[in-house]
Amino acid sequence: SPQVQPFLPQWLAQPKRVQKRIKDNLCPVRDVPGIHPRLLKKLQMNGIESFFPVQAEVIPAILQSASNGYLMGRGGYRPKDICVSAPTGSGKTLSFVIPIVQVLLDRVVCHVRALVVLPTKELAQQVSKVFNVYTDGTGLKVVSITGQKSFAKEQEMLVQKKVTGYCSLADIVVATPGRLTDHINQTPGFSLTQLRFLIVDEADRMIDDMHQNCLNQIVKAAFQVENYSGSNMLFQRTKPGPITAASSCSPQIPLQKLLFSATLTQDPEKLQQLDLFQPRLFTSVYSEKNRDGTEAEQDTNNKYTLPEGLSQCYVPCDLNSKPLLLLYFMLKMKFTRVLCFTNSREASHRLFLLVQAFGGVTVAEFSSRLAPNERQRTMKEFEQGKIQLLISTDATARGIDVKGVNYVINYDAPQFIRTYIHRVGRTARAGEAGVAFSLVLRIQERRFLRMLRDAGIQDIKKHPVKGNSLKPLVQQYERALCKLEKTVK
Repeated sequence: SPQVQPFLPQWLAQPKRVQKRIKDNLCPVRDVPGIHPRLLKKLQMNGIESFFPVQAEVIPAILQSASNGYLMGRGGYRPKDICVSAPTGSGKTLSFVIPIVQVLLDRVVCHVRALVVLPTKELAQQVSKVFNVYTDGTGLKVVSITGQKSFAKEQEMLVQKKVTGYCSLADIVVATPGRLTDHINQTPGFSLTQLRFLIVDEADRMIDDMHQNCLNQIVKAAFQVENYSGSNMLFQRTKPGPITAASSCSPQIPLQKLLFSATLTQDPEKLQQLDLFQPRLFTSVYSEKNRDGTEAEQDTNNKYTLPEGLSQCYVPCDLNSKPLLLLYFMLKMKFTRVLCFTNSREASHRLFLLVQAFGGVTVAEFSSRLAPNERQRTMKEFEQGKIQLLISTDATARGIDVKGVNYVINYDAPQFIRTYIHRVGRTARAGEAGVAFSLVLRIQERRFLRMLRDAGIQDIKKHPVKGNSLKPLVQQYERALCKLEKTVK
């Protein structure tokens, strides 16, 4: 029977296509229209000569939506919301940082005008670092609220109490959901009524998890009536809707939502929850070459795009040979800079102890067991090549831009396609090459391959490893196990 296709709203069905071959489609920074000379200079100082395709499309779109100053949309209309679905490592962060800094350059009074919400502390730190680079010397203030510091300290960074009332110390806030919700509810004077941009990064995860509630709270706070005396009533926001005489008499600050993800849901009901306004979708869907060399637009059912330079393999195996396979890759095949994923903190920790006991591999673990400063140190040592194998959980590594990962190994095969996409996307970033190996138990093999096939991923190769290759490791491995048992006891 023919499959029933879900009805897609037009913006989903006919997105703006973005080239996905990063290296062939770089766009010199100066060719992107409308970027402030000051930011052009900063980009060059940071060694950025060209934009990736996503950046070249999305930056002008955001700038244009604020071309009449941030109080008004274009021609007095409300700016459209923007969704960007592009592979991991394609430069999403810079595509919102540049336009937002530019739009806010000439602000006079400090208010929270841009809010970026991210699922993990690491991601939030990464994003606020980028914001700090581009706001440096502009007078714009970026405050990061992720629970790195005490709640009281964060409150001091956000607002200051004066005789006349509270004033904001932040123009741009980068936050994780939990901490943000706490400040909305418990920090006097923390106001989002002047919010112009709401950026949701890793949007699918933010919609799925408990964070939907967080997004609702932000919007509620943004449209809250402030209890100020008369003068400020001018800027009272009304919820978007038909224009009435009352709503059009005062200039309204529009609230624009910008959503980014490598795995943006295509599920209209889920997107409905976000209550988007005439959204525009930018996506980089694969186009394959036909035999005669012409481009063929593939079926848009390929929901997920993987980085260009990624090779994928899977190794059928049984439970006992998994640790041996990892050691074989590290010691015999001499893999370097490997990021290895397990399905739980406990599994990560056990595997880390085991590899350590075996010896010969510089290994570290990266999970929520570690304090944030330890995680940062580990990351740094991995990037410097002092650690060759980093064993991690999904939560910790989501969205993280780790320099120079050569291999991703799925020690535990991921259960969901999205997890797979995000894991393997830690390598082959920014147009470089990388390899992903998945260790798949024979009983999982059919389901695993079907999951990839359903997502339109066909180019994964079977890479069997013969039992004989693992034999030389067995004796030392058993010694390591004994050693481990003793330590655990």
